[in-house]
Amino acid sequence: MKILVLEPYYGGSHKTFLDGLQTHLPFDFMLLTLPARKWKWRMRLAAPFYADKIIELFNETKIDAIFSSSFVDVAALRSILPVPVSQLPFYTYFHENQFAYPVRKEDERDFHFGLTNLTTVLASDKVAFSTAYNLQTFLQGVQKILKVCPDMKLEGIMKKIEAKVSILYPGIDFSQIDKAAQSNRKNSETPVIVWNHRWEHDKNPKYFFNTLFELDANAFDFRLIVLGQSFRRKPQIFSVAQDKLQHKILHYGYVESRDEYARLLTQGDIVVSTAKHEFYGISVIEAVRAGCLPLLTNSLSYPELFPAQYLYENGALFNKLQKALTDPDKIDEMHSKALTSCFSWPDLRSKYIEWFTVSPHRQ
Repeated sequence: MKILVLEPYYGGSHKTFLDGLQTHLPFDFMLLTLPARKWKWRMRLAAPFYADKIIELFNETKIDAIFSSSFVDVAALRSILPVPVSQLPFYTYFHENQFAYPVRKEDERDFHFGLTNLTTVLASDKVAFSTAYNLQTFLQGVQKILKVCPDMKLEGIMKKIEAKVSILYPGIDFSQIDKAAQSNRKNSETPVIVWNHRWEHDKNPKYFFNTLFELDANAFDFRLIVLGQSFRRKPQIFSVAQDKLQHKILHYGYVESRDEYARLLTQGDIVVSTAKHEFYGISVIEAVRAGCLPLLTNSLSYPELFPAQYLYENGALFNKLQKALTDPDKIDEMHSKALTSCFSWPDLRSKYIEWFTVSPHRQ
């Protein structure tokens, strides 16, 4: 099976996902990509940009299906492709959806991007969302926008969407983490807290660090590893915390090396998420695989990924961390694998093969 992949935002988790598809699935993937920047321009113009390239490829080689991320406006693309190219099966994967993706504080949400997601779903033959939470927020966004639409009611639209939608977790390659865990399990008795998320407001770092300030003020002993990608406009709390918690820090900052990232994760005991937004949670899953106890907000995607014992209610992080520091519930190798193997490519491989090979229902 020869699958043409369109990814106009080829970076981060999108790139890692496609690397996994190519490594673990028995298909011939051909990639047409663009760098991961200027996402609004990508959503607006990826369809006409790719159209001529697709036609040229179609005339040169066999293509069985077209697979894209939700950054491609599939409705627009199909409308400008000639028959028989437009009649190929179109599969779309939603890492995120634009009804629920957080906007910067100074920006106003542009619901046209959410509507592009909607028409993309309607124009695709098959659609997969990264989590049930991702799908749920998408459906809620559709319902909300249709309620304010003045005089055009789309009858039966929810049934049409649900008929073609599946939940497929993005597979994770744990090989480097497993290798690091074999040789780098930490021996220190002082608990190490890990933050390995993006340095942005939607991950709620202020709540995380303020909780650590309070723990430190109450003489709780811990060490700190801060990882994750930072950007030009990073929240000020990261600089404040680096100064106030200097005596606790083992590592502070993004690491380019995947091997070093895996090694640092294996030095941790507890991974914390205070996110206000999370469609999946790869960074948490990776840290758990490395042996960290997860403490996660009881919302977003986390309740479908981890048992309730690892979740905390809003405002309860201090108490949860206090207990974890004074009465540590360490996760051994068998337990960490039991919690995370369902997210690995070997476990998910057959589901993806079925999704790609079972013929879509044409409406």
